[in-house]
Amino acid sequence: MNTTTEDVVIVGAGPTGLSLGAELRLLGVSALVLDKQAAGENTSRACVVHARTLEVLEGIGATAELLQQGLVVPIFRIRDRSHVLATVSFKDLKTAYPYTLMCPQDRVERILLERFQSFGGMVQRPSEVFDTRPVGNDLQVHVKSGEEARTIHAKWVVGCDGAHSIIREQASIPFEGGAYNESFILADVEMDWPLERDEVTLFYSEKGLMVVAPLPDNRFRIVATVQQASAQPSISDFEAVLKDRGPEYPAVSIRHMAWSSRFRIQHKVAKVLRQGRILLAGDAAHVHSPAGGQGMNTGIQDAISLASALHRTLRDGDDTILDTWQKERLKVAHSVVGLTDRMTKVATVQSPVLKTLRNTAVELIGNIPFATHAAAEILSELTYR
Repeated sequence: MNTTTEDVVIVGAGPTGLSLGAELRLLGVSALVLDKQAAGENTSRACVVHARTLEVLEGIGATAELLQQGLVVPIFRIRDRSHVLATVSFKDLKTAYPYTLMCPQDRVERILLERFQSFGGMVQRPSEVFDTRPVGNDLQVHVKSGEEARTIHAKWVVGCDGAHSIIREQASIPFEGGAYNESFILADVEMDWPLERDEVTLFYSEKGLMVVAPLPDNRFRIVATVQQASAQPSISDFEAVLKDRGPEYPAVSIRHMAWSSRFRIQHKVAKVLRQGRILLAGDAAHVHSPAGGQGMNTGIQDAISLASALHRTLRDGDDTILDTWQKERLKVAHSVVGLTDRMTKVATVQSPVLKTLRNTAVELIGNIPFATHAAAEILSELTYR
């Protein structure tokens, strides 16, 4: 059986794992990324990159390329059909990036992979971790690659392997929270959209929430809650959602659908982010509603801050900095999960009376500049600096 040694083994080659690997390599830490998939995902999935994420990715040189690949969108707007309830502008934020950047996740991953590789990093695929156990002051990571099994000795292992994290399960870390009753459907489409491409729009509706966001290449992302989603949502499914929840006029016709999917969402946070020499980040540590586009951003920020903490731990031999990191990032995770849960529940109220009260309250708050500016700071995650 082959045996190798690394400072840090990162399980999962999504945005969180690649960000962590790139930052560690930049800091001179030996970091290996493993992923059980034979190749990276080629669908867009998450698509919002917020200001704070653009700030923290400057160090590894990813931000400039993200800006070239993405679409700048400075407005988040809440509507009840055609009626505007609230407008949140990011233009006045105290950052070099006063906007949201719409950049599909496959592009984000490609850019982060290139940065990781530029620092000498490598993703080993397909590599499935089937056992992780402490041995002395290190961890033994047992990995399968096809028929071949090998062992990696690591000082630290970080689970960045998503909501169904095998690393979290192997460490017996509880994943606490609940699930939404509704299914979500999403698609990337080309369509004749009556609204400007400078806004991401959250639509309130009696039948559920809908988000429409512009993407590069003249596409749009549609995300909506439904009671029961078909296995492969069709163009007609999305045209029906647009008809029921979008602007009343004109009728929207979808010319082309690049891809579609359905999914269910939980709202959960790991009880701890550190169990001995095992750490969690990204979706392995917290999952929540897509409202507000917080998921990928929170994971990347987990990663960049963790890289600094691991570097200091390895350099100084003092791991208390990791306990501080855990405390700070758990606080952020609970805050993000709470925010997105409230946004989802408010957007999906069923009672006509509650809907009227909600719309009145949102419209009132939407006319208070201080309140909308505060909302922009929260959504951009600049409050977590």
